[in-house]
Amino acid sequence: MLQMAPIALAVVDMAGTTVREDGLVERAFLTALGSLGVPLRPDLDERFRRSRGGSKLAMFAAALGGDMHRATAAHDAFERAVIAAAERGEITPLAGAEAALLELRTMGVKVALTTGFSRQVRDVVVDRLGWTSLVDLVLSPEDAGRGRPYPDLILTALLRLEVDDVRRLAVVGDTANDLIAGTRAGASIVAGVLTGAHGRDELAAAPHTHLIESIAQFPAIVRSAVSSGER
Repeated sequence: MLQMAPIALAVVDMAGTTVREDGLVERAFLTALGSLGVPLRPDLDERFRRSRGGSKLAMFAAALGGDMHRATAAHDAFERAVIAAAERGEITPLAGAEAALLELRTMGVKVALTTGFSRQVRDVVVDRLGWTSLVDLVLSPEDAGRGRPYPDLILTALLRLEVDDVRRLAVVGDTANDLIAGTRAGASIVAGVLTGAHGRDELAAAPHTHLIESIAQFPAIVRSAVSSGER
Protein backbone atom coordinates (compact mmCIF):
# COMPACT_ATOMS: atom_id res chain seq x y z
CA MET A 1 0.00 0.00 0.00
CA LEU A 2 1.25 3.48 -0.86
CA GLN A 3 1.96 5.64 2.15
CA MET A 4 -0.04 8.87 2.32
CA ALA A 5 2.07 11.87 1.34
CA PRO A 6 2.31 14.52 4.06
CA ILE A 7 -0.21 17.28 3.51
CA ALA A 8 1.33 20.49 2.23
CA LEU A 9 -1.79 22.46 1.21
CA ALA A 10 -5.27 22.75 2.66
CA VAL A 11 -7.89 24.13 0.28
CA VAL A 12 -10.70 25.45 2.45
CA ASP A 13 -14.14 26.66 1.39
CA MET A 14 -15.58 29.89 2.79
CA ALA A 15 -19.40 30.26 3.14
CA GLY A 16 -20.80 27.42 5.22
CA THR A 17 -17.38 25.96 6.04
CA THR A 18 -15.43 28.76 7.70
CA VAL A 19 -17.87 31.66 7.28
CA ARG A 20 -21.32 31.94 8.84
CA GLU A 21 -23.87 33.62 6.61
CA ASP A 22 -27.16 32.34 8.12
CA GLY A 23 -29.03 32.00 4.84
CA LEU A 24 -27.90 35.39 3.54
CA VAL A 25 -26.53 33.95 0.28
CA GLU A 26 -29.79 32.16 -0.52
CA ARG A 27 -31.89 35.22 0.32
CA ALA A 28 -29.69 37.45 -1.82
CA PHE A 29 -29.92 34.97 -4.70
CA LEU A 30 -33.71 34.85 -4.65
CA THR A 31 -34.03 38.61 -4.13
CA ALA A 32 -31.75 39.28 -7.10
CA LEU A 33 -33.91 37.05 -9.31
CA GLY A 34 -37.02 38.79 -7.98
CA SER A 35 -35.54 42.17 -8.93
CA LEU A 36 -35.65 41.00 -12.56
CA GLY A 37 -39.26 39.94 -12.26
CA VAL A 38 -38.44 36.22 -12.17
CA PRO A 39 -41.22 34.35 -10.32
CA LEU A 40 -39.75 32.76 -7.19
CA ARG A 41 -40.82 29.22 -7.97
CA PRO A 42 -40.09 26.43 -5.45
CA ASP A 43 -37.83 24.72 -7.99
CA LEU A 44 -35.51 27.76 -8.04
CA ASP A 45 -34.83 27.38 -4.33
CA GLU A 46 -34.05 23.69 -4.76
CA ARG A 47 -31.90 24.34 -7.83
CA PHE A 48 -29.94 26.96 -5.90
CA ARG A 49 -29.39 24.61 -2.98
CA ARG A 50 -28.12 21.80 -5.21
CA SER A 51 -25.69 24.11 -6.97
CA ARG A 52 -24.14 25.55 -3.80
CA GLY A 53 -20.36 25.63 -3.89
CA GLY A 54 -20.21 26.59 -7.55
CA SER A 55 -19.79 29.89 -9.37
CA LYS A 56 -22.55 32.31 -8.42
CA LEU A 57 -22.69 33.74 -11.95
CA ALA A 58 -23.10 30.22 -13.34
CA MET A 59 -25.94 29.65 -10.86
CA PHE A 60 -27.80 32.70 -12.15
CA ALA A 61 -27.18 31.67 -15.76
CA ALA A 62 -28.67 28.24 -15.07
CA ALA A 63 -31.70 29.75 -13.32
CA LEU A 64 -32.29 32.12 -16.24
CA GLY A 65 -32.01 29.58 -19.02
CA GLY A 66 -28.54 30.65 -20.12
CA ASP A 67 -29.47 34.32 -20.66
CA MET A 68 -26.09 35.83 -19.74
CA HIS A 69 -27.29 39.45 -19.98
CA ARG A 70 -29.97 38.90 -17.34
CA ALA A 71 -27.69 36.58 -15.37
CA THR A 72 -25.06 39.32 -15.14
CA ALA A 73 -27.68 41.85 -13.99
CA ALA A 74 -28.95 39.45 -11.34
CA HIS A 75 -25.40 38.65 -10.26
CA ASP A 76 -24.62 42.35 -9.86
CA ALA A 77 -27.70 42.78 -7.63
CA PHE A 78 -26.69 39.71 -5.64
CA GLU A 79 -23.17 41.05 -5.10
CA ARG A 80 -24.45 44.42 -3.90
CA ALA A 81 -26.63 42.66 -1.33
CA VAL A 82 -23.81 40.44 -0.05
CA ILE A 83 -21.32 43.31 0.16
CA ALA A 84 -23.83 45.44 2.07
CA ALA A 85 -24.41 42.58 4.50
CA ALA A 86 -20.67 42.09 4.99
CA GLU A 87 -20.23 45.78 5.67
CA ARG A 88 -23.04 45.63 8.24
CA GLY A 89 -21.16 42.83 10.01
CA GLU A 90 -23.69 40.12 9.10
CA ILE A 91 -21.05 37.71 7.79
CA THR A 92 -18.95 36.28 10.61
CA PRO A 93 -16.52 33.38 11.22
CA LEU A 94 -17.97 30.02 12.17
CA ALA A 95 -16.96 28.77 15.59
CA GLY A 96 -13.41 27.44 15.54
CA ALA A 97 -12.66 28.64 12.01
CA GLU A 98 -9.91 31.13 12.82
CA ALA A 99 -8.26 28.73 15.26
CA ALA A 100 -8.36 25.98 12.63
CA LEU A 101 -6.73 28.17 9.99
CA LEU A 102 -4.03 29.21 12.46
CA GLU A 103 -3.41 25.60 13.48
CA LEU A 104 -2.94 24.54 9.88
CA ARG A 105 -0.42 27.31 9.31
CA THR A 106 1.38 26.39 12.54
CA MET A 107 1.75 22.83 11.19
CA GLY A 108 3.50 24.24 8.15
CA VAL A 109 0.51 23.57 5.91
CA LYS A 110 -0.28 26.25 3.36
CA VAL A 111 -3.90 27.44 3.32
CA ALA A 112 -5.93 28.54 0.32
CA LEU A 113 -9.47 29.83 0.77
CA THR A 114 -11.80 29.17 -2.16
CA THR A 115 -15.26 30.51 -2.87
CA GLY A 116 -17.95 30.83 -5.51
CA PHE A 117 -18.06 34.58 -4.83
CA SER A 118 -16.45 36.96 -7.32
CA ARG A 119 -13.14 38.61 -6.45
CA GLN A 120 -14.94 41.81 -5.43
CA VAL A 121 -17.24 40.13 -2.92
CA ARG A 122 -14.57 37.73 -1.74
CA ASP A 123 -12.11 40.53 -0.97
CA VAL A 124 -14.69 42.52 0.97
CA VAL A 125 -15.59 39.45 3.05
CA VAL A 126 -11.98 38.45 3.72
CA ASP A 127 -11.07 42.04 4.63
CA ARG A 128 -14.05 42.39 7.00
CA LEU A 129 -13.10 39.11 8.69
CA GLY A 130 -9.49 40.25 9.02
CA TRP A 131 -8.21 37.07 7.38
CA THR A 132 -5.90 38.55 4.75
CA SER A 133 -2.76 37.63 6.69
CA LEU A 134 -4.23 34.38 7.99
CA VAL A 135 -4.06 32.50 4.68
CA ASP A 136 -1.64 32.11 1.79
CA LEU A 137 -4.08 32.54 -1.08
CA VAL A 138 -7.74 33.30 -1.79
CA LEU A 139 -9.34 32.23 -5.07
CA SER A 140 -12.60 32.79 -6.93
CA PRO A 141 -13.79 31.02 -10.09
CA GLU A 142 -12.60 33.91 -12.26
CA ASP A 143 -9.04 33.25 -11.02
CA ALA A 144 -9.13 29.62 -12.10
CA GLY A 145 -11.39 29.21 -15.12
CA ARG A 146 -14.35 27.26 -13.72
CA GLY A 147 -15.98 26.96 -10.32
CA ARG A 148 -16.82 23.77 -8.49
CA PRO A 149 -17.57 20.89 -9.09
CA TYR A 150 -14.66 21.29 -11.50
CA PRO A 151 -11.22 20.92 -9.87
CA ASP A 152 -9.85 24.18 -11.32
CA LEU A 153 -9.81 26.20 -8.08
CA ILE A 154 -7.98 23.46 -6.19
CA LEU A 155 -5.43 22.81 -8.92
CA THR A 156 -4.84 26.54 -9.37
CA ALA A 157 -4.06 26.78 -5.65
CA LEU A 158 -1.64 23.87 -5.98
CA LEU A 159 0.16 25.52 -8.89
CA ARG A 160 0.32 29.00 -7.38
CA LEU A 161 1.58 27.74 -4.04
CA GLU A 162 4.08 25.41 -5.70
CA VAL A 163 2.93 22.14 -4.18
CA ASP A 164 4.49 19.23 -6.04
CA ASP A 165 1.92 16.45 -5.71
CA VAL A 166 -1.88 16.34 -5.66
CA ARG A 167 -1.63 13.68 -2.94
CA ARG A 168 -0.36 16.45 -0.66
CA LEU A 169 -3.74 18.21 -0.90
CA ALA A 170 -6.46 18.31 1.74
CA VAL A 171 -9.82 19.78 0.76
CA VAL A 172 -12.75 20.72 3.01
CA GLY A 173 -16.18 22.14 2.20
CA ASP A 174 -19.86 22.04 3.06
CA THR A 175 -21.35 21.00 -0.29
CA ALA A 176 -21.36 17.96 -2.54
CA ASN A 177 -19.74 20.13 -5.21
CA ASP A 178 -16.79 20.81 -2.88
CA LEU A 179 -16.31 17.08 -2.37
CA ILE A 180 -16.61 16.25 -6.05
CA ALA A 181 -14.04 18.93 -6.89
CA GLY A 182 -11.61 17.67 -4.25
CA THR A 183 -11.91 14.11 -5.51
CA ARG A 184 -11.44 15.17 -9.13
CA ALA A 185 -8.32 17.10 -8.10
CA GLY A 186 -6.78 13.95 -6.58
CA ALA A 187 -6.66 15.19 -2.98
CA SER A 188 -5.74 12.67 -0.28
CA ILE A 189 -8.21 14.22 2.17
CA VAL A 190 -11.67 15.30 1.01
CA ALA A 191 -13.70 16.30 4.05
CA GLY A 192 -17.31 17.43 4.23
CA VAL A 193 -18.47 19.65 7.10
CA LEU A 194 -22.02 19.69 8.45
CA THR A 195 -22.26 23.43 9.13
CA GLY A 196 -23.44 24.61 5.73
CA ALA A 197 -25.65 24.14 2.70
CA HIS A 198 -25.79 20.34 2.45
CA GLY A 199 -26.70 17.86 5.15
CA ARG A 200 -25.16 14.53 6.08
CA ASP A 201 -27.11 12.48 3.53
CA GLU A 202 -26.12 14.69 0.60
CA LEU A 203 -22.49 14.82 1.65
CA ALA A 204 -22.37 11.08 2.33
CA ALA A 205 -23.61 10.44 -1.21
CA ALA A 206 -20.70 12.43 -2.67
CA PRO A 207 -17.13 11.07 -2.84
CA HIS A 208 -15.25 11.87 0.37
CA THR A 209 -12.75 10.57 2.90
CA HIS A 210 -14.22 12.21 6.02
CA LEU A 211 -17.43 13.79 7.29
CA ILE A 212 -16.96 16.10 10.26
CA GLU A 213 -19.19 18.25 12.42
CA SER A 214 -17.23 21.46 11.88
CA ILE A 215 -14.03 22.99 10.58
CA ALA A 216 -12.64 22.76 14.12
CA GLN A 217 -12.06 19.02 13.55
CA PHE A 218 -10.24 19.44 10.25
CA PRO A 219 -6.72 20.23 11.56
CA ALA A 220 -6.61 16.94 13.50
CA ILE A 221 -7.29 15.02 10.28
CA VAL A 222 -4.57 16.95 8.48
CA ARG A 223 -2.17 16.52 11.39
CA SER A 224 -2.66 12.77 11.28
CA ALA A 225 -1.78 12.73 7.58
CA VAL A 226 1.24 14.99 8.13
CA SER A 227 2.48 12.73 10.92
CA SER A 228 2.01 9.55 8.89
CA GLY A 229 3.98 11.06 6.06
CA GLU A 230 6.88 11.94 8.35
CA ARG A 231 7.38 8.40 9.60
